[in-house]
Amino acid sequence: MSTRIMLKNVRLSYAHVWEPQPAREADREPKYATSVIIPKSDAAQIKKIEAAIDALLKAEGPAKFGGKVPPRGSLKLPLRDGDTERDDEAYQDAMFLNASSKTRPGIVDQNVEPILDRDEIYSGVYVNISIELYLFNVNGNRGVACGLGNIQKVRDGEALGGGAIKAESEFAVVDDDASDFLA
Repeated sequence: MSTRIMLKNVRLSYAHVWEPQPAREADREPKYATSVIIPKSDAAQIKKIEAAIDALLKAEGPAKFGGKVPPRGSLKLPLRDGDTERDDEAYQDAMFLNASSKTRPGIVDQNVEPILDRDEIYSGVYVNISIELYLFNVNGNRGVACGLGNIQKVRDGEALGGGAIKAESEFAVVDDDASDFLA
């Protein structure tokens, strides 16, 4: 079982949503993945995520973890504090979670039309995103993980991580007289 929730107007970072990224472990499948940044000022969404985690642990924890739910401090949880866990300006005063999936997310625009131009979704863009919270208990690692659902672009944002600069913004139209200087 799992719990699917929708996050609104959040920012993507490390957005690998067009091509799966190789796993760190050689025996694992590549995955589509992104980090989702939620400003701490968005208390309602943070509470929604926390409530979904609590409800999932209460409903499914005893069966998954051998009869009882372990203390939260002993579990790996998806919602993390950007101020303490990331030395990156984009994560300041924000919470974040990492979401991944073996299947490519559906990606649509504000009109729910598919986005085909890969330049439209990048690290720094603001989106609505569906995530799937689920419990795991593997080789002594226990907690709540986050699956990547679908993505809807909300608006552009400043590219993160040295993203490419669009050629249209870097150049001006060439005057015909200036292009003829070698003739």
